[in-house]
Amino acid sequence: MNIRDAEAGDVPAITEIYARSVVEETASFELEPPVETEMLSRMESLLDAGYPYLVAAENDGVLGYAYAGPYRPRPAYRHTVENTVYVAKEAQRRGVGKALMLKLIDRCCESGFRQMIGVIGGAHHQASIALHETLGFEKAGQLKQVGHKHGRWLDVVLMQRQL
Repeated sequence: MNIRDAEAGDVPAITEIYARSVVEETASFELEPPVETEMLSRMESLLDAGYPYLVAAENDGVLGYAYAGPYRPRPAYRHTVENTVYVAKEAQRRGVGKALMLKLIDRCCESGFRQMIGVIGGAHHQASIALHETLGFEKAGQLKQVGHKHGRWLDVVLMQRQL
């Protein structure tokens, strides 16, 4: 497995990984999966702003992706990033998410960011919570029933790590 900077050619695989999550899971609170052009636009916006966007690749396929972006838009938050990580269903439980997150944390440290926030959609996502804890994140709070998806109300778990 190779962790590298994402490229435009990775967007079809990234879009597919994300679409499955949007349709089948609750990690994302989007209700309709975005198309490739939208995903490319999102990637380019983050890269143009100086944020890292990574993929885990193996045998010319994308196993997962991770990126950091602004936590909130106000200027005082400029030193804090929110992390995002998604892994293809067939690549889960192979250490892909952890490898992506370790590299993402390193890149954010190198860029001078001070805090990283994980916003986990659904308190039932114990694997994501455990991954963040393993990487030094602490639970910073839980917002109760702030999202509604797949016919149920969902909490959001906030996790924080100093960089």
